[in-house]
Amino acid sequence: MAEKQEEMSPVEMKVARQVEYYFGDHNLPRDKFLKEQLQLDDGWVTLETMLKFNRLKSITADSSIIVAALQKSKTGLLELSEDKTKIRRSPEKPLPELNDEYKDAVKHRSVYMKGFPLETTLDEIQEWLNEKGNMENIQMRRNLQRQFKGSVFICFNTEESSKQFLARSDIKSFKDNEMLVLSREDYHAKKAEERKHYKAETKAKAKQEKEHKQKQVEEKEMGLLLDEQTGCLLKFSGELEDVSREDFHELFSGHGKIKWVDFTRGAKEGTLLFDGSAKEAFEKAKGDGELKVKDNTVTWRLLEGDEEKEELKKIIEAQQESYSRSKVKGGRGRSGGRGRGGRRGRGGRDQGRTGYQGKKTKFDSDDDEEAPAAPKRELEDADGPAAKVAKTENGS
Repeated sequence: MAEKQEEMSPVEMKVARQVEYYFGDHNLPRDKFLKEQLQLDDGWVTLETMLKFNRLKSITADSSIIVAALQKSKTGLLELSEDKTKIRRSPEKPLPELNDEYKDAVKHRSVYMKGFPLETTLDEIQEWLNEKGNMENIQMRRNLQRQFKGSVFICFNTEESSKQFLARSDIKSFKDNEMLVLSREDYHAKKAEERKHYKAETKAKAKQEKEHKQKQVEEKEMGLLLDEQTGCLLKFSGELEDVSREDFHELFSGHGKIKWVDFTRGAKEGTLLFDGSAKEAFEKAKGDGELKVKDNTVTWRLLEGDEEKEELKKIIEAQQESYSRSKVKGGRGRSGGRGRGGRRGRGGRDQGRTGYQGKKTKFDSDDDEEAPAAPKRELEDADGPAAKVAKTENGS
């Protein structure tokens, strides 16, 4: 970028700055057309060709002004041919090698600025920054639609120049707009932190949505089970201190299949969930006499209506919790299984008892569809098959 000289007019300053930008370290390596022109005549490019560049042409179409501007510039980047019809980059200032060392150096002498009104032009920014530092390049950042985003990257000729610029007090506002000014390193660190926060926030939101949908699926499945599983619960109460869950399997052996015993050793009441009619199993086991458990008098009662639904819901939730624990533990206890307050089972001794074999209980309302796969990146809104309610046997 040309340094301001008293004898240079405003137009000449703009011309010198623009032409030196074309041949500068930032633009030339990326300018396919200009690089092709350099191959034609030992690096020389005619002024006639240069005036095909729209931005330069918008400043001036007079080649004599270009010549005067470059003669007055003291950057030493460009030289004129003897007949003043061609220009080229000085052989004494070759392009730097675009290696990691060079890229790192550019980063350390670059500054990020944000806060410009979106209608701001490059000329306005250059004019505002004039005399605020020795700048090599100003890059207006644009979106995919090529619209100005209100921020720029400024590359200075040295790292010291960029540090001096950051320390200035007259760059904090532009046309009453408060400006954010950061070194390029600080800018990238800030963006990295923002991306990290956004990623964590997105992950948490996706997890929350997944859990919400799973809860809806479970509630729907729960509702289906509660509607379909009726007449299968038998409530009992009495002095049951020496009674275990295994004793209930013994009592109803050959009379009905027990899927779950909701009973804790030492409690005075509990509930039996049958695979079928609880009333039928009770009548068969009772026969013509009183149905006792290990000579203990027990009060039996079939559950119906809302009371039945509430109790069944509690049992299903207990099954889900038991199944989840067994998965977390990597399958511990699957060979025999433990129920709530019961002893480790010894397997099915007869057809009326259900030993826990580490499988999910198959309710009659279950279907053979698998639960939908968990989404990988974004949750879809499409309705998928409802996930199965996790169920286990707490058998003997």
